[in-house]
Amino acid sequence: MAGNSFGQLFRITTFGESHGEAIGVIIDGCPAGLDVDLDYIQGELDKRKPGQSKITTQRKESDTVKILSGTFEGKTTGTPIAMIIPNEDQRSKDYGHNVDVFRPSHADYTYATKYGIRDHRGGGRSSARETAARVAAGALAKLLLKTQGIEVLAHVSSVGTINAPNVFIESAADFLETREQNIVRCADPATAAEMVEFIDSIRKQGDTVGGKVSCHITGAPVGLGDPVFDKLHADLGKAMLSINAVHGFEFGSGFSGSEMRGSEHNDIFIKNTDGSVGTRTNFSGGIQGGISNGMPIEFKVAFKPVATIMHNQQTIDGEGNAAEITGKGRHDPCVVPRAVPIVEAMAALVLADHWLRNRNSKL
Repeated sequence: MAGNSFGQLFRITTFGESHGEAIGVIIDGCPAGLDVDLDYIQGELDKRKPGQSKITTQRKESDTVKILSGTFEGKTTGTPIAMIIPNEDQRSKDYGHNVDVFRPSHADYTYATKYGIRDHRGGGRSSARETAARVAAGALAKLLLKTQGIEVLAHVSSVGTINAPNVFIESAADFLETREQNIVRCADPATAAEMVEFIDSIRKQGDTVGGKVSCHITGAPVGLGDPVFDKLHADLGKAMLSINAVHGFEFGSGFSGSEMRGSEHNDIFIKNTDGSVGTRTNFSGGIQGGISNGMPIEFKVAFKPVATIMHNQQTIDGEGNAAEITGKGRHDPCVVPRAVPIVEAMAALVLADHWLRNRNSKL
């Protein structure tokens, strides 16, 4: 099976299944001498782990990470870094009812058809459980980016038709403090309260709902990304679309930009008071010609409703016969609160990779 690795210079390979012994990641290409803050890495995993609140799955996993290699006396050594996260609360019996039937909108049918075998216990490699490994690797990438003054910040900007107003980020610390004060991880407290109430009502109905995560990256230098196939926004798009349940990605003005005129959409260059170059607006989302321009990099990621609902649904079995399936087990009524650290992690992995690649762009 291919497709388990991501990145060129800062490269990760994840392993493990939802109901196996553990999941983990190998990180290759991280420079030597980086301080490894294990508490920070664990803190990022805690934001993604299940069982956080009434609006997330009640599967109980501590997601305790252990570093097996690649560090010495608290610093990276430049060798491959292995991280492992044990699975502690698998309930494989919850999936006994769908051994030979395909869950609607899951990877069951496509996986079985492609490989001729599938792990019916939570989806195996296609489970969102795999993303914990990405968050662990992304946390290390974020630590690397912080040494360069680059911050990756995301929050839940919509749930269903509930949309938060644009949030002005003056301080990363203040933004994170506000975001973490509510269980939905929206940086606008009033909207967050409305979102929580709505998600809880959807949960009680046995249904699910989608939403969006907005990401804002500050401190990125001019020059990240390449102008043809390795455009920065193209790699960010691939990273985001590789996350389970993601159905849309837009950067800068996104789809709304298609409704504007060039005279409205063009970002006019200006010289800032510190002598740097900036733009009056940021419809480009901090990326022009596939290369970062020094402005904040901004994008949104759309997540579909979770496919498992607590209703009876029509489906087919492995022989193509009509069947009925009932949702069982522990699932999120809305994935976006736990998706915030995943979006940040994947963005950090892209930025760390391009930052390393950019160091060889000129003499």
